[in-house]
Amino acid sequence: MDDYPLLNLFWTMLWLFLWVMWFFLLVKVVTDIFRDHSLSGWAKAGWLVFVLVLPYVGVLVYLIARGKSMGERDVKQVQEHEEALRQYIQKAAGAGSSSAEELGKLSALRDKGDITQEEFQRAKTKLLN
Repeated sequence: MDDYPLLNLFWTMLWLFLWVMWFFLLVKVVTDIFRDHSLSGWAKAGWLVFVLVLPYVGVLVYLIARGKSMGERDVKQVQEHEEALRQYIQKAAGAGSSSAEELGKLSALRDKGDITQEEFQRAKTKLLN
């Protein structure tokens, strides 16, 4: 360790961190290019070639030109995922059914003789409260 000073170790770690950070930014830009539905196929191909042929300049230009819409697409995607999750949870929990539907089911059970009139009244009272 004597032949590699602490300052050189610091610089190596800094450059490694910056390289990894830039790599993640490159991946984010490439995924945003394909996620954007407002771009035509040729525009996507052009941006992709620009970002891959001149990576540093391409990513910088993409962030300057389309950075705001990139953030808006991120927010929209998160909102869509949250809405889908909320709908799935409601569907799985059965919160989507209305009181009228439940009363209809209870009435059908009573008419078939599966539950008594007393059980029907208790369930109806519980459902309406």
